[in-house]
Amino acid sequence: MYASFSEVYDELMADVNYTAWADFYRQLMAAYGIREGRVCECACGTGSLTLPLYKRGFHMTGVDLSQEMLFLASQKARSEGIAIPFVRQDMRKLRLHRPMDAVLATCDGVNYLLEDQDVLSFFRAAYEALRPGGGLFFDVSTPWKLRNMLGNRMICEDGEHITYLWQNSFSERTGIVDMHLCIFVKEQDGHYRRIDEEQRQRAHSRETLTALLQQAGFDRVMVFGNGRMEAPRPEEQRWHIAALRRTDPDAWEGRP
Repeated sequence: MYASFSEVYDELMADVNYTAWADFYRQLMAAYGIREGRVCECACGTGSLTLPLYKRGFHMTGVDLSQEMLFLASQKARSEGIAIPFVRQDMRKLRLHRPMDAVLATCDGVNYLLEDQDVLSFFRAAYEALRPGGGLFFDVSTPWKLRNMLGNRMICEDGEHITYLWQNSFSERTGIVDMHLCIFVKEQDGHYRRIDEEQRQRAHSRETLTALLQQAGFDRVMVFGNGRMEAPRPEEQRWHIAALRRTDPDAWEGRP
């Protein structure tokens, strides 16, 4: 029996190739000289990317605001005999006990930050969480995707186990898309249980994200296309963005 959106999340995301996504993040981090070490994944959800990155040799920590998502992530890790700390934190106030080699925010984590100040708070917190020379790596759904692929649309799917109605409303003034999901889950007795979910994402421009990263202290900011170490195309659905913390060896002096 399903109790919440978190418990149907993995089924709704079943078509996502997390293996390829993890391989690309490994490639992206390697381009910035990070081939091993400690990595914190913010907005980690149910750990679907955290676990494959762990299997690629990184010492992972998962952070999310949803206790339900973290519980499922812990269950996944435990079932595979993997020890990964999953911690409930607001990514805008990220604070870790040890400096990280990399901080990630995957699968639209930054899109859920609706104000520039929220984005800047996350970038500053990530900067402080990194060792000198460490990197921040994240992906966002592009303004083109939120406007044209989601936009003012109704998306429906009737599956064997889950049926959903997904109504979106995009504001040109704010760049925010309001998403209303009505999900029907078929239970063992043949009846359906309804789950309602409300989400909001903001379309951030490349220029704004780059300026906020630089304001937080990052340099070597680069924007790549969806799963490619190449410049984005005009109608790109996802950007991968990388930035480096400046080498300031005294930054962690005296901290735990």
